Amino acid sequence: MGNATITFGPALVAVLVLLAVAGTAVVQAGGLGRGRDVLVAAVRAVAQLALVSFVITAVLRSAPLTGLFVLLMFAIAAVTSARRAGRWANLPWTALAIGAGVAPVLALVLGAGVVPLKPIAVVPIAGIVIGGAMTATSQAARRALDELKARHGEYEAALALGFMPRPAALEICRPSAGHALIPALDQTRTVGLVTLPGAYVGVLLGGAGPIQAGLTQVLVLIGLLAAEAVSILVTVQFVAAGKLSSSAHRKAPVLATHQP
Repeated sequence: MGNATITFGPALVAVLVLLAVAGTAVVQAGGLGRGRDVLVAAVRAVAQLALVSFVITAVLRSAPLTGLFVLLMFAIAAVTSARRAGRWANLPWTALAIGAGVAPVLALVLGAGVVPLKPIAVVPIAGIVIGGAMTATSQAARRALDELKARHGEYEAALALGFMPRPAALEICRPSAGHALIPALDQTRTVGLVTLPGAYVGVLLGGAGPIQAGLTQVLVLIGLLAAEAVSILVTVQFVAAGKLSSSAHRKAPVLATHQP
């Protein structure tokens, strides 16, 4: 099928710069936020991937280093979700929520031999699942906390009707937090029709055939659905129990009255 890899050169550099500048200009001119954030994110992506490209060469030669690298990815994901929720104190709870989704999925696909226990296979699969669980945890936490704040009166009304704090909070925040699964659902429903996701394209660029690429992508998508669903469920439970809260919500009665 020939060489389909993307090579480094002046044309690639020029295209990346143009895309980053265009995204920055659109966000700034359209009043969508700080255009600088787009540029910073682009620069960070280049720097981080350059560093990872060098590190991964050593990591893929050693099983212990592969395990440490996966743990590092997990730790960064947990920290990122804790920051998105608004408090460093959320770190243990975001770590548990992400781990609750990631651990069973990786255990199943690796234990069943579907994904070989080789660094070159473990690292990308683990990274994809951890990243998806991180995003789902962050979105679910923010949605649940915002919903509790906006509908505090309904929460108080539920308490007045005899609901215990946790069930009352769940009635308010659970539907909104469940929307965090929509991106994964949409991607799975439209795969092959609207988009060709990264795992499929990556396997193709690596020289495998379309069928093998399709099997890999199906495994990734369904694994992501399972991991994200569990992470969202655990996140909502932590929010309803008052364990996971933002700085804006930590003093609110809706969270202060929750019991584990």
